[in-house]
Amino acid sequence: MDLDQFKKQAENLSKENKQFYAKIKLRKPKNLDEVFHEAHEEAFSEIDCLTCANCCKTTSPIFYQNDIERASHALRMKPGQFIEKYLRIDEDNDYVLQSSPCAFLDGDNYCSIYESRPKACREYPHTDRKKMIQVMDLTYKNTLVCPAVLKITEQVKRELKL
Repeated sequence: MDLDQFKKQAENLSKENKQFYAKIKLRKPKNLDEVFHEAHEEAFSEIDCLTCANCCKTTSPIFYQNDIERASHALRMKPGQFIEKYLRIDEDNDYVLQSSPCAFLDGDNYCSIYESRPKACREYPHTDRKKMIQVMDLTYKNTLVCPAVLKITEQVKRELKL
């Protein structure tokens, strides 16, 4: 996985992809979920997240109370200690990681709290969910973070021909 090449490609397609997702929101194709889910399956049959982990290296998930409790329990810490050691409150008043890369990412791109990771990490990159129309802005943003989402987007563009 060449992340530098991915970043250049994502930046080059950024304006086009932003316009594409704006069109989807306006037109709301009936087969949107189906097209995304098919593209998702194909992309992840070819891409191994462990060769990349760019999401873990560059962005932070939101940590909800359940996430904090699950992760702190796995680390044998009190939730307050976990918050103090790893989290901060962002501009949207959400708990996020204090820094990047993720403190739980090891040198081999494995997550040290994988079984107890936050819901946002479990669902990332959100391209296989129901009601995809609800996450078009997030999906666009993820084209700049995740090579699989960029690949999915290119396939969805070919399928929908908007």
